[in-house]
Amino acid sequence: MQYGFGAGVLWGVPTIDITGAVIANPTPVPFGALQDISLDFSWTMKELYGQYQMPLAVGRGAAKVTGKAKAARISASLFNLTFGETPAAGQLVAALDEKQTVVMDAATVSKNATFVQDLGVSYALTGDPLTCGATPTGKGVYSVANGVYSFNALDNGIDMKISYSYTIAATGQKFTINNQLLGACPFFKLVMNESYQGKVLLVELNRVISGKLSLATKLEDFMIPEFDFGIMVDDSNVVGSISVAEPGAEPTAGTGPT
Repeated sequence: MQYGFGAGVLWGVPTIDITGAVIANPTPVPFGALQDISLDFSWTMKELYGQYQMPLAVGRGAAKVTGKAKAARISASLFNLTFGETPAAGQLVAALDEKQTVVMDAATVSKNATFVQDLGVSYALTGDPLTCGATPTGKGVYSVANGVYSFNALDNGIDMKISYSYTIAATGQKFTINNQLLGACPFFKLVMNESYQGKVLLVELNRVISGKLSLATKLEDFMIPEFDFGIMVDDSNVVGSISVAEPGAEPTAGTGPT
């Protein structure tokens, strides 16, 4: 007998890009630190009734296949299965509460060379926020340009906590989320592997789209991104395949538990 245990392993293999072009040499993308996955095969049921309570016949109507997966790995390639954009090298990151002392009405942040955006200033001692303006017109008002923060003379010698974003060219990936035309989406192949005691269940779904990506955080817990899938037939009118280790012949009555 065959059983399954644990979350298994899941891959997404990009097949068709956002423009509809076939991807010739796709790189498989693992759903790292997979927490769970569910695949639902469902049909509408149609009953034919006569004068009695129970149906005379039951038929299956339209079918659909949907799925959900939770994977803890943070990956641009994994997220991009949903968006189908073109990743670029480099990373956008935030510096949080960088301590700087106001000297001669100014303070320059450490990453000013790749500064992108101001994310606020507060007094280091009290935590009270300052106000951003075109010019530092009074105490508690600052202005910023290219990572150089200007303050009023009344704030000279005071320690500040400065938050801002900046780029790192040597690490990471980044892609822009563009507003695509209705109907445009990337497709990928979904491969699920589930094993227990050497017996493997392998499910392949040939044409899959990601209809939802959820990024939710929680205090004192890990962020677990969640993906929702929709599955359709490929150009050969095939949904996919299910492979199991159990032999084809079913046990006959009386031969033991099934």
